[in-house]
Amino acid sequence: MFGDNPCVTSLDSMPREPFPWGSITWLMNDRICPDAEQTFGVVRIDPGVSNALHSHPNCEELLYVVEGRCEHRLNEQVVTLQAGDLIRIPANTEHNAVNTDDTPVVMIVCYSASNRLTRAIE
Repeated sequence: MFGDNPCVTSLDSMPREPFPWGSITWLMNDRICPDAEQTFGVVRIDPGVSNALHSHPNCEELLYVVEGRCEHRLNEQVVTLQAGDLIRIPANTEHNAVNTDDTPVVMIVCYSASNRLTRAIE
C-alpha cells in the first residue's frame, strides 16, 4: 500500500538542475516528499567534461550507468563504468565522474539519506 502520500514523480515533470558539466533531475528527496528517507535522481554528464571532486558526509551513493561510459574516481582509484554498471560510493569518499566518450553519460543516482549533503573538494 502507498499510505497517505505515495509521492509519485515523473522525469518529464521535474525541473532539470543545470551545471557546467551537465544536469541533475531530482525525482525524490525530502524537499519533494517530506516523508522521504532517500534521494533519487538522474544525472547527465556531457561529453568530455567532469563534475567537480566532492564527497557526501551523511550518506552512501549508488550510481547506475544507463547510457554512455565514464571514468569514476574514488579517492585515488579510477574505475571505468559503462551502461549496465553500478558502483557504490561509501560516505565521505572523494569522487567524481569524467565522461570519456563523445556522447552524454546518463546515470541513475541514489543516496541513503533524503537530505544528501555535498562537500566540495578543492
